[in-house]
Amino acid sequence: MDTNVRFRKANTHANGAAKATRFRHALNIEDLRNLAKRRLPRIVFDYIDGGAEGELTLHENSRAYEDISFRPRNAVAIPACDLRTKVLGAELELPVILAPVGSTRLFYPRGEIVAAHAAEQAGTAYTLSTLSGCRLEDVKAASSGPVWYQLYLVGGRDVATAAINRAQSSGFSALVVTIDTPVSGFRERDFRNGIKDLLGRNVWKMAPHLGQFILKPRWVAGLLRDGGLMKFANVVDPDNGAMSYADVSVALEKAVITWDDLRWIREEWRGPLVVKGVLTGDDARRAADEGASAVVVSNHGGRQLDGVPATLQVLPEVVEAINGQVEVLLDGGIRRGSDIAKALCLGARAVLIGRAYVYGLAAGGQAGVLRSLEILKDDLIRTLKLLGCASVAELDRSYVGVVPRQYSLRDQNDPIDLVQER
Repeated sequence: MDTNVRFRKANTHANGAAKATRFRHALNIEDLRNLAKRRLPRIVFDYIDGGAEGELTLHENSRAYEDISFRPRNAVAIPACDLRTKVLGAELELPVILAPVGSTRLFYPRGEIVAAHAAEQAGTAYTLSTLSGCRLEDVKAASSGPVWYQLYLVGGRDVATAAINRAQSSGFSALVVTIDTPVSGFRERDFRNGIKDLLGRNVWKMAPHLGQFILKPRWVAGLLRDGGLMKFANVVDPDNGAMSYADVSVALEKAVITWDDLRWIREEWRGPLVVKGVLTGDDARRAADEGASAVVVSNHGGRQLDGVPATLQVLPEVVEAINGQVEVLLDGGIRRGSDIAKALCLGARAVLIGRAYVYGLAAGGQAGVLRSLEILKDDLIRTLKLLGCASVAELDRSYVGVVPRQYSLRDQNDPIDLVQER
């Protein structure tokens, strides 16, 4: 095990507890977002915060929760709430999993290791992106809880197979295959902030964009102490070593994952397989037919095809199509515990969060991640008590209704239908 990992494992709990008080004034995820924005250079913050093209889907992911109202059971005493759930056979203390987020090491030193250990402390699972800066062995060593590996075919089949074997040997408990990246989405904020010029070698083209880093000296110092611009430590070519940090859009276009690929991946990976990026009932059924143990209803956080529906809107279709054959998870737009409750009511086994925890990570490392999870946990407990529901396992469609766009919440009290008229 990396000596840095051992040292951090020994000291991170005490340090995280001591520093957590710094974030008590952060009452919601938006507060952590604002703290992250203050600490990061503009290009790094916008990489986290932005979406594709006009960012319609990015915003719709969160707004869609406004269309769902609650139908509580009142005059019910709920002294304690049970948030535990089981996902892919693993017991989780809360129905919230940390989603794969690329380039996390740029947000905070050793970011993937820090986040994985925070997930362990919170009693939940962490998912490591292929496009990460920390070695997958070191990330797994930082957590005794469930850790999943998310797979792109960047570098080709042989490179991906080597990563699968490393993940298997290291004790990763599930493989997550993302299917919605035949090309990289057009994220306009990245280009306006100069990502092409900054990743190039022309100093004159880089110069106009360097001011944003000068304004964030503490972030720059942390990056340099962490070894400078990261490499993709889990995309390793036998001849050239780890892939250098670069614009990955070209690499992704050469690494399209098809249903045929799922077959050889299924043969290589001896464990639960999760298909992420499902937005239709047909794709959900196909994933199940190809051997998936779970699907993630996901539009990549609005970072790929702009104009697709919010994940919450298509969740009922996927749940109906799957009909209990495999587990259904959801990501996209989760900012409050009430959002989690609505997703569970509509049939999700658990949710994955990306930006919600990364804002905390970027704001202050482990303590920030723990604060983000604490906020969501407290929100969820409060929501359950106000609903008159003692356990997340009891949540179902009878607890929610659809809010017609032209009416307010107070006008809606009908149970939700599987298909919403729009």
